[in-house]
Amino acid sequence: MSTRLAFAIAATLALPAALAAEAPAANHDVTVLHCARLVDPAVGRLLGETTLVVEGHKVKEIKGGHVDDKPYRDAASASGAHFASVNLADATCLPGLIDSHTHLTSETSPTGYSDQFRWNTADYAIRSTVYARRTLLAGFTTVRNVGDGDNESIALRNAINAGIVPGPRMFTAGKPIGTTGGHADPTDGYRMDLQGDPNAKDGIINSPEDAYKAVRQHYKDGVDVIKIMPSGGVLDESASADNAQMTIDEIKAVVSAAHDYGFTVAAHAHGAEAIRRAVLGGVDSIEHGTFMNDEDMKLMKEHGTWYVPTIIAGKYVQEMAAKPGYYPPQVAAKALQVGPIIQATAGKAYKAGVKIAFGTDAAVYPHGQNAKEFEYMVQAGMPPMFVLQAATTHAAELLHKQNELGQIAVGRVADVIAVPGNPLDDITVMQKVSFVMKDGVVYKQDGKPVL
Repeated sequence: MSTRLAFAIAATLALPAALAAEAPAANHDVTVLHCARLVDPAVGRLLGETTLVVEGHKVKEIKGGHVDDKPYRDAASASGAHFASVNLADATCLPGLIDSHTHLTSETSPTGYSDQFRWNTADYAIRSTVYARRTLLAGFTTVRNVGDGDNESIALRNAINAGIVPGPRMFTAGKPIGTTGGHADPTDGYRMDLQGDPNAKDGIINSPEDAYKAVRQHYKDGVDVIKIMPSGGVLDESASADNAQMTIDEIKAVVSAAHDYGFTVAAHAHGAEAIRRAVLGGVDSIEHGTFMNDEDMKLMKEHGTWYVPTIIAGKYVQEMAAKPGYYPPQVAAKALQVGPIIQATAGKAYKAGVKIAFGTDAAVYPHGQNAKEFEYMVQAGMPPMFVLQAATTHAAELLHKQNELGQIAVGRVADVIAVPGNPLDDITVMQKVSFVMKDGVVYKQDGKPVL
């Protein structure tokens, strides 16, 4: 390389830094939130009147009592920043909620099984923007999206991150990984000439070697997490909701490859044997866990495996199964098998000391009703503070984002919601979110969307 060329390259590389040094400091918007109460899930406490000062995307100050706005208004005015004061004097503030099990690119419908032959991927993607906004306005500022049809959730995540559409912060798995004919196989129920032979690129594996290829393809596609299907499921058109559908070696291969790439692994598993294999295979979380037994719970505690119950999904499919024609007959039969059991299993797992993170299986029921899960968790025997922690600090830990999400703390991202009254006295108020802030931006105020 010539001296002249080297100098030109060095000068070009130095230019952005020089421009940044000359540029004036950004004038961050300042928002002061006056909360009647504040849930601190990190320590399991309900604080009294609290003032939160948000600057830009971060929480700058947390002060007890009602703090005078004037110094903040004056400072913002002097710097040319926008100032806002929000009175939440009759509400309880909480960290933005995290739903650890969603499917934002689809939604339950009695025509869902035939829609797949009429709709394009673009149809699902466009509808997903509505579901994402509905989820955010329900107070869920972060979701783990654990399965879609054609990687359209990756595009949704990117659009949200770019500020093109409003929605929660997404960590998405893209297509789920499973075996031929299993719960992840998108051609279950198709006539033979339409079935084809889905392979590892489609997330369908039949060996440990396939497992590595599937995970590496997901990495190439740009996912954030990995989702596997080691057991049967309710809504596919096969016969079993709970049979084991992946070998331990296949599960271990997925987990090994996923952890190589920095992914966590969520395992859809209803049946006890599938749960056992998944835990021994090293997965990070068990989703649903309907037929979890004492041995499974013991193993999960030993391995530190998380449990995401999704009670609302079980109850909803049971309700819809009673409506003639809503599901195909074999699906309705499985829904009636799983629905009555899942809540009791969650309560038993809590009593056994299994780690629990909040998740709902949104799409199995209509998006935006996620907070109904809190009520069902309390009915299962979990204390109100625990279920709030499940949707904040616990879910953040499951995501490996405990240093960024799940708490309202100085220097952290400003995800704040508010509900009327006190959720520790009445957990159903979580279904009445009146204020939503994500990344310092207000999306809902006084119970009405503002963006």
